[in-house]
Amino acid sequence: MTEYRIDDLARAAGTTTRNVRGYQDRGLLPRPTRRGRIAIYTDNHLSRLKVINDLLHRGFTIRHIGDFLHGIAHGANLEDVLGIREVVTEPWSTARTENISADGLKALLNSGNPSHHEKLIEFGLIERHGDGYTLLDRETVHAFGRLTKLGLSLKMILDVHGRVEADMAQVASTLISAGRNVMAEGHGDGWVPTNNSESEWAVELLREMRKAGTISAHNALDRALDRDMASQLDDYLAQDPT
Repeated sequence: MTEYRIDDLARAAGTTTRNVRGYQDRGLLPRPTRRGRIAIYTDNHLSRLKVINDLLHRGFTIRHIGDFLHGIAHGANLEDVLGIREVVTEPWSTARTENISADGLKALLNSGNPSHHEKLIEFGLIERHGDGYTLLDRETVHAFGRLTKLGLSLKMILDVHGRVEADMAQVASTLISAGRNVMAEGHGDGWVPTNNSESEWAVELLREMRKAGTISAHNALDRALDRDMASQLDDYLAQDPT
C-alpha cells in the first residue's frame, strides 16, 4: 500500500494540506499513523479524500458529507449509499458533444458575432476548446444553425432560447423540490439511509421520480405546443394581410 506524507496526499487528491487537516478535525478523515514526528497516510486516506472532493463538487455540504460518512461507519452499505449519490447527481442531460473550429462554428450559425458566442457559452451550449469550440449540446446548436439558414437571426433565436431556459428552470425547480420534500418527509434535510432497505427504497424512489418527471414534463410541453400552435394558427389566418 502506498504511503504519503500530508503534502503528497493533498497533491494526489487535488486538494490542500489545510483541507486535509480540516477534514481530520471534523472527523471526516481518519487520523494518520505516526512515525516519530512524521504523519503517514495511505491509499485509504486518498480514497476517502476523493469521495469527499467528489461530493463537494456535486453540491453536497460538509455537514451532509459528515452524515453520509457517519452512516457508513455505523453499518450502511457503501455501494448502496453511493448508489443514491449517483442517482441524485447523475446528469439528466444526455446531449452529445462535438468539437468544431471557430470558422466552422461561424459557418454553422451564420454568425461570427462574439456576443452571440458568449451567449451560447452562458447557456452552457458551447465552450472554448483551444483555438476552437466544443458543442456541449450538439443537437441544439445544429438546430439553431438550420434555423439561421431559413432566415432567422441568431439573436432572435438566442433571445427565445433564454426565455425557454428560464421557464424550464422553474419547471425543474418544481420537480426537484417535490422529490426533495418526499426524501425529507419524516427525516429532514441532510438525511442519508442507515441500512440496506432504506438505501434500496431511496434509490428506487429517486429513479422512478426522475423517469416520471422527465416523461411528464416532455409530454406536457408537447401538449402545450399543440394547443398554442392551433390557437395562434387560427389567429394568424384570421388576420387580413392587407
